[in-house]
Amino acid sequence: MKKARKTSMISVLLIPILLLSMFVTIPQAKAETDLGLTVGAAILVDADSGKILYEQNADTPLGIASMSKMMTEYILLDAIKEGKVSWNQKYKVSEYAYKLSQNRALSNVPLRADGTYTLRELYEAMAIYSANAATVAIAEMVAGTETEFVKLMNKKAEELGLEGYKFVNSTGLNNKDLMGMQPAGTGPEDENVMPARSVAKLAYHLLKDYPEVLETASIPKKIFREGTDDAIQMENWNFMLPGLVYEYEGVDGLKTGTTNLAGYCFTGTAERNGTRLISVVMNAVDSNGAGSYKARFDATAKLFNYGFNQFSKQEIIPEDFSVKGKDTIKVIKGKEDKVKIAVKEPFSMLVKNSERDLYEPKLVLDKDSLEAEVKKGTVVGKVVIERKEGSDYGFIDGKAMAVDVVTAKDVERAGFVSLFFQGIGNFFSNVWSGITGFIGGLFG
Repeated sequence: MKKARKTSMISVLLIPILLLSMFVTIPQAKAETDLGLTVGAAILVDADSGKILYEQNADTPLGIASMSKMMTEYILLDAIKEGKVSWNQKYKVSEYAYKLSQNRALSNVPLRADGTYTLRELYEAMAIYSANAATVAIAEMVAGTETEFVKLMNKKAEELGLEGYKFVNSTGLNNKDLMGMQPAGTGPEDENVMPARSVAKLAYHLLKDYPEVLETASIPKKIFREGTDDAIQMENWNFMLPGLVYEYEGVDGLKTGTTNLAGYCFTGTAERNGTRLISVVMNAVDSNGAGSYKARFDATAKLFNYGFNQFSKQEIIPEDFSVKGKDTIKVIKGKEDKVKIAVKEPFSMLVKNSERDLYEPKLVLDKDSLEAEVKKGTVVGKVVIERKEGSDYGFIDGKAMAVDVVTAKDVERAGFVSLFFQGIGNFFSNVWSGITGFIGGLFG
């Protein structure tokens, strides 16, 4: 009987709690955006500003396969710019490049043992068809040997501020495919690795420094050595280009990659209505967990759809913006006692359409006064853009969301007489402050 009464009392006590729960919403943790990508890693970046729009496991080093060739392109284009090599320069085929080129199980254009090829021919074979022996040939033309070229790759990676990288060859193949001729100091099973963030950063700088790379990367098909007995059709592995099976509006680059270690990878870029995006997907698989060409292009399309449909360029800080009530800074020993300050330049970035109002400016001054003479354009601090809630991925090159704040005009130094009377005024002001402080202390 007691047990029944106890149970009844508990039921009565629970009734108001249950009724309350019907009308009170319990706050839920807000989840990060999930695009449903079945990939080892992914990232999406605004190619203009470097603003990161999305990332997924972007800092884990993974195999990059032939996406490595973006670094080879970068170093080659550096060498062209510096006059170390030229597009019409001829290459005599080495034994290494010849033997590698005969392996048609790899992406290759066969090279003749006694043949000569221009640098431009080899570059097109690499950029369009991902030809591996042609890539080795380029490495040999630029650095003498692939071993020396790999040193340049790792050096450039350091210069660009990449992290988590390891380059062991110029192509992105697993070293076991190089038939025992891999670069000195590397292992027979080694392979190039990088995190998605570093891959995107490499692509970002490549497009910034050498946008002409897209002139070749965007070619869907081309005949290698057309009009000769060696003619061979090269089809771009980027099937998202116009006229190819996974065509996507605006895609014009950049580099695919596939090995057993890396899986199916792709660094893509597309432009629509003046906005260019860079995407990276690594080790893409389908819903059944199987890697495929389709899986990497489907994942890329999801990233591009997200970027183009949900983001737009927004002016966060307009021209000549200043913070209300803090639009001047004190000037000491000047003909004027203050000077107007404002941002040096406006600031815009791609922002999710629903999140424009989440960003607000905050003034951070380096000092609270300047001593004359003051020149127009003197940097006195920054306006930092802060997000009110949620996370922001920042920029691919690590720069802050901030704009310099500068003086809007010159302020000349005051003359001797003005400085004399300023000094007297400051003296009596300090004396008066001391007196009032003393009296206030007596009666406080």
